[in-house]
Amino acid sequence: FPLSLVGFIEEPERKYCFECDSEEQCQEWIEALKRASYEFMRRSLIFYRNEIQKMTGKDPLEQYGISEEARFQLGTRK
Repeated sequence: FPLSLVGFIEEPERKYCFECDSEEQCQEWIEALKRASYEFMRRSLIFYRNEIQKMTGKDPLEQYGISEEARFQLGTRK
């Protein structure tokens, strides 16, 4: 059976081993983990916020009092 070894930046010493029925299933697991990452979600939120603002002329996060400077800044997380 195909195996996939996965590690995370926050826990470099820990490794997770996934055993799958096929190579395709391994790739599906890897893609699902990537999509669940903070960075992917943050980039998606930035993209969709900008798209909504283009379509409506309003920032959808404005009602929550989130300042422009604090909004999901690009760069590394601390």
